[in-house]
Amino acid sequence: MTDRIVLRNMQFQGRHGVYDFEQAADQPFEVDVELVTNLQPAGVDDDLARTVDYASVYAICRQVVESTSHRLLEALAEAIAHEILAAHDVDEVGIRVRKPAVDLGGPLDWAGVEIWRRRSVTSR
Repeated sequence: MTDRIVLRNMQFQGRHGVYDFEQAADQPFEVDVELVTNLQPAGVDDDLARTVDYASVYAICRQVVESTSHRLLEALAEAIAHEILAAHDVDEVGIRVRKPAVDLGGPLDWAGVEIWRRRSVTSR
């Protein structure tokens, strides 16, 4: 399936990082989400109930970034993917998390991770 819902560059404040100072103060995080699901029923019927409500996905991302704390971006991305797959009937989810304020000792736009997770066959 090639149908996708895309939410790009959601921006939140969170406390994620390996070092104590990263856990002590809010810093910016950017999140992209891609949801792989069949969009034809929603497109044919023009019906929100037949697709994924973007506001719900945004709220999940905000809640995970702003209300939890992880040492690794990998763990933050996994938590977002897990919550989206638990809340919505999608086949696959792609999560990108960027940390633009990361300090690695030199010029850098951002550090980030990208993961893709599929719904297990038994969880449907």
